[in-house]
Amino acid sequence: MSHFDVAEVRSRFPILQQEVNGQPLVYLDNAATTQKPESVIEAIANYYRHDNANVHRGAHALSDRATEVFEGAREKVAQFIGAPSKDQILWTRGTTESINVVAASWGEQNLTAGDRVLVSAMEHHANIVPWQMIAQKRGANVEPIPVDADGAIDMAAFESLLDKRVKMVAVGHVSNALGSVNPVAHIIELAHKAGAKVLIDAAQSIAHWPVHMVELGCDFYAFSAHKMFGPTGMGVLYGKRELLEAMQPYQGGGEMIESVSFAGTTYNQLPYKFEAGTPNIAGAVGLAAAVDFVQGLDRSAADRHEAELLHRARAELAAIGGYPLVGKAESAVAVLSFVSDFAHPQDIGMILDQQGIAVRTGNHCAQPIMDQFGIPGTVRASFSLYNTHDDVDRLIAGLKKAKMFLA
Repeated sequence: MSHFDVAEVRSRFPILQQEVNGQPLVYLDNAATTQKPESVIEAIANYYRHDNANVHRGAHALSDRATEVFEGAREKVAQFIGAPSKDQILWTRGTTESINVVAASWGEQNLTAGDRVLVSAMEHHANIVPWQMIAQKRGANVEPIPVDADGAIDMAAFESLLDKRVKMVAVGHVSNALGSVNPVAHIIELAHKAGAKVLIDAAQSIAHWPVHMVELGCDFYAFSAHKMFGPTGMGVLYGKRELLEAMQPYQGGGEMIESVSFAGTTYNQLPYKFEAGTPNIAGAVGLAAAVDFVQGLDRSAADRHEAELLHRARAELAAIGGYPLVGKAESAVAVLSFVSDFAHPQDIGMILDQQGIAVRTGNHCAQPIMDQFGIPGTVRASFSLYNTHDDVDRLIAGLKKAKMFLA
């Protein structure tokens, strides 16, 4: 097995070289957003320094260069996720907007009274609320797929829910609140047999493993750049061509049109009919640089490194006592979500912050699964490839101190 040089990778992230509250920063909030390597920061800065212009139709050199890097980023992302064509890559503001595009556009045309949309009980609010909004408008129903006590989807229950009224199954590949990895390939297979379409929320998985859209077979796939070392405000929606071509635009304005008159408007071809207005050009440049960064890694070695961190953190957390783990799915990414027997999660987070340790507390935009577990929220320490065993040790030492102060 190849060796993963975490020190070398870590050196590429300038933000990690600082102190917080007089202590070296331990950044464990990666499920909320990942940090950015110097290559991504420089790519965005260099675009603004040298190429900044609006894309498409500009009759000058800067616009030509901006268009080239903008569309080059689209091609790079298509290859990164194994999409058949770059025309099936739609730029959005993030996973949330990607899901809203599908819910509003596909849902408006395909959901009718009595239809059902299935989402797992541990979904992020962004994969629940948009479906509720369109379901209310169309007379459809949004129903939860049960999740067991370990935080894994109950596949038998899921299969029993499938019938001809189910038109969409929308699930996250990885739970942001628990770290559970869902068997999306099996979910897609079962849903398609029942005649349903499938949307995969890949926000929490895109940074972890290679993926291929044709092999996976989902109908829609959504993710955010900032979860994979890229900039905020930039997202991707992949869709099967026949579905995207049949869908009406989500927004109107410039770029998404072919022609406009007061007698009527015709829409642009894919992907532009879904990209109204001036796009986030710098975001596309940054995302392309993030793809380069990820593809330059030994991803299998990075995944093993993160698994080692999770294994160590789980074992040492259990040894402290007083910090019950929430989410024990057999298949999980490096997310440590837990509660305290003696204090509110926010109090734990504040004490950790005083020691330079950044975690997240609350319901993590996954209130239904917190309600199922009967808790207001958790402390979530989420690791990435630049985290170290020393970071785990610092976290455990911080939790011991919190227990000493609060128990």
